[in-house]
Amino acid sequence: MAVHKTVVRYLRPRSLTTSRSTSLRSRVPVSGASLGCAAHRTAHRSFHSSTARDSSASAAAAEAATEAEKPAEQARQPSLFDAVRERRAKAGRLVAGVAAVSDSDMFKAPAPGKPLAKRWDHHLSHESAVRQPCTLKKAARFLKTPGLISLGGGLPSSEYFPIAEISMRVPKPPHFAEKDILSPNSDAAQTVTMGKYDTRDGTSEYDLSIALNYGQSTGSAQMMRFITEHTELVYNPPYADWKVCQTVGSTGALEQALRMLCDKSRGDSVLTEEYSFSTALETIAPLGVKAFGVRMDEEGLLPEDMDAMLSNWDEGARGARRPHLLYTVPSGQNPTGATQSVERRRAVYAVCQKHDVYIIEDEPYYFLQMDPYSSSTEPGASSAPPVSPESLEAFLAKLVPSLLSMDVDGRVLRMDSFSKVLVPGSRLGWITASAQMVERYIRHAEVANQGPSGFSQAVLWKLLDETWGHEGYLRWLADLRTHYTRRRNMLLAACEAHLPRDVVTWTPPAAGMFLWLKVDPSKHPDHPHRSVLEIEEEIFDHAISNGVLCARGSWFRTEPGTPARDMFFRATFASASEEAMEIAIQRLGDAIRKSYRMD
Repeated sequence: MAVHKTVVRYLRPRSLTTSRSTSLRSRVPVSGASLGCAAHRTAHRSFHSSTARDSSASAAAAEAATEAEKPAEQARQPSLFDAVRERRAKAGRLVAGVAAVSDSDMFKAPAPGKPLAKRWDHHLSHESAVRQPCTLKKAARFLKTPGLISLGGGLPSSEYFPIAEISMRVPKPPHFAEKDILSPNSDAAQTVTMGKYDTRDGTSEYDLSIALNYGQSTGSAQMMRFITEHTELVYNPPYADWKVCQTVGSTGALEQALRMLCDKSRGDSVLTEEYSFSTALETIAPLGVKAFGVRMDEEGLLPEDMDAMLSNWDEGARGARRPHLLYTVPSGQNPTGATQSVERRRAVYAVCQKHDVYIIEDEPYYFLQMDPYSSSTEPGASSAPPVSPESLEAFLAKLVPSLLSMDVDGRVLRMDSFSKVLVPGSRLGWITASAQMVERYIRHAEVANQGPSGFSQAVLWKLLDETWGHEGYLRWLADLRTHYTRRRNMLLAACEAHLPRDVVTWTPPAAGMFLWLKVDPSKHPDHPHRSVLEIEEEIFDHAISNGVLCARGSWFRTEPGTPARDMFFRATFASASEEAMEIAIQRLGDAIRKSYRMD
């Protein structure tokens, strides 16, 4: 996989001295946001248009080249990306300076015929309902006034930012192999640079003087444009008034969304899978809100069980109101690895419509969907990585549709993240929801984290928008899934070779990073005299002694106060080398055999 080498060049302390020829004010780009119409600058650069022909070529050679290109041009089918190209070309250069106000509507395609989302006032908490816009951030809308001199905001002058430029060595799509990128002479990589005043100098739409200053809670207009277009290309919500807002990662987004929708004083509660992401459960608990688990199968939560729970809810017995919020991870669910089929997602959505349940869709593993696994014991099975689809359209068509893509009501708040598909240290993601819900989210962010890191936005925008473009990023995602598929296959082959199959079973994951191993406690020699949790702890301790760490299934139980019937361990194929994974599974198998006294 690719490693991005990042170099930061600092200004020498003496450069803080203002030169006589350049005032501080003149070195700061004009603030404000508008869609400029500079005819000389179009968006085709972001999509890697072919370079112009050599102007010194003869007229005859140019004419011949043009004729040679005609058959290919005539055979070309309309691209998924054509509409985005055309919108960018029509809008011209994006002019958005320091603390520029931006909105998804600036970058979306017209949506004639699409309905508006429903209102969710009755689901909002009192805390969310009473939030007002941040007074100082509201004033930023005046910054785009021509000739305005601002003495109103506490924006530091970029003259005193000690970083002059950032340079990164990044791959050229579709060449993503790490060995090529690390090679200093490889043509498969390129070095890109962002300077402090690129925007002022007309060489880029975004620079460090903008990125490293204060910004809006939505994030920069430059990154908002890319995320809005990406959301439209991949998910295309079926209602008109959807919007996006950048986040500081999905955990922070979840905490804000829970506070928007849950109120301890109302006795609110949340539905989620019976085994759920432990950090999500630990986010819910301190809010004084109860979480209730919906039973699962190999495709994730069971809609019929969810329907029965809601239809027969006993507020007195449960100690909470009937839930009006579902938190779910539909693809490569953490910890079980389960992926909901499109039919399952539609059924879950229908139950939420029936009972007026709002949905938080957490999808960090969405693009890590994989082809079905062929057992290494089956004839013709191979551990070779799958081949990426021939086209990006084919890649996207193979993905199970998001709940957001079928959300006719606007009842889904989807959380996306760059953590699992690019770099987790960026702490950058985004939510997509109806305009009403995004506006409430922004009001919270304004007085909480105030928006994502400028460094993260600068680095990711330079990579994703200006260097790769949408096609390059999707090619990266398509390539990434092949590597995770190979890793999954290697881990499963190791399980088949080294785990005691008479007590350990599993379902090959269709997405994500995790394998959910079920260990049968009824076959333990001390059953039923010892509890499931005691046996689980013993296996865990033996595994640690053997030199392998797997997560205990009980760590992910949504309702830990109820009796444990089943026993699980979660193994990840994300980070250990393929050789180390096999050793680890062999050690885990030995730990299970020792506990079950199989030797």
